[in-house]
Amino acid sequence: MVAAARAGDEAAFTRLVERHRRELRVHCYRMVGSVDEAEDLVQETFLRAWQHIGGFEGRSTLRAWLYRIASNACLDALDGRARRVLPQDLEPATTGAGAGPVEMVARTDVPWLQPLPDRLWEPAADRDDEPDAVAVTRETIELAFIAALQHLPPRRRAVLVLRDVLGWPARQTAEHLGLTEAAVTSALHRARSTLRARLPERRADWAPATRPTAEEQAVVRRYMAAVERADLAAVADLLAEDVRATMPPWTLWLAGRPAVMAALTESWDPRSPDHVGRFRMLATRANGQPAVATYLRAPGDDAHGHRAFAIGVLRIEGGRVAEIVAFHDAALFPAFGLPETLPADPADEG
Repeated sequence: MVAAARAGDEAAFTRLVERHRRELRVHCYRMVGSVDEAEDLVQETFLRAWQHIGGFEGRSTLRAWLYRIASNACLDALDGRARRVLPQDLEPATTGAGAGPVEMVARTDVPWLQPLPDRLWEPAADRDDEPDAVAVTRETIELAFIAALQHLPPRRRAVLVLRDVLGWPARQTAEHLGLTEAAVTSALHRARSTLRARLPERRADWAPATRPTAEEQAVVRRYMAAVERADLAAVADLLAEDVRATMPPWTLWLAGRPAVMAALTESWDPRSPDHVGRFRMLATRANGQPAVATYLRAPGDDAHGHRAFAIGVLRIEGGRVAEIVAFHDAALFPAFGLPETLPADPADEG
């Protein structure tokens, strides 16, 4: 098939490269922090590969060759660009219950980190059918790790991903990035130091499962039910004492259960008949973590049901929600395979 592709057989080339699409999408996502850009970069990788397949001599595996092309496509895309961020990169946390009303500022002038739907990286076929596919584990794709990666300069980021995530030797990494082995070793040391400073202390204790556990799923169900019925007490009971909540594109972020509950109390009015049922939620998954899709019914919009509002990625520890990153971007819903609206009456979803 490689010989056919080198001879100009586009169908053979497509069969060769398509089996690597999902893992290359993950690789590009780690590099750029955007699911939209990652998809574009995979396409760019395949375009470059097609243009140069005639020169592929088999000195490395096709997969390694594609990773080399993808890495350099990402570096080209990142050249001179600002890194993707979360609210905690822009301002200090709001803490405590007595801070009073705070100003909510939505920033559309900064590049926000995006979540990666699990449906876009989980293998479509049985792993036995993809013998050279990379195993994607939760600790190398979770939001905390992706956010920390964005603090590395692009080439240092590439070195860390290739060496520590994909397990490539220093010599191969150097060849693929056009560096010396000494430069790779130095870049890796600096990258590891940055990540140690950026990642949560307890990250080493997080289970590297690729699917949410039964306990996590139970917590998610209770959390969704509490939000849908506007039960502040139930929500509070599900939050860890040191919970963090961020809501890009708003720069405000909250640290600690008192701050989160104060914000919810200010914005919710459980006594109002219009509030109960204002939100509807669907369970989903992103970055190997439990996630919830939130739909909002605006006041006076009963006839149109609930509209896509936010994708919230959850971190659960000890049976409680330890972190919520709610991406308020309805444009993300199609990537999750989710509808943009839900009917006013759940019975109509049939």
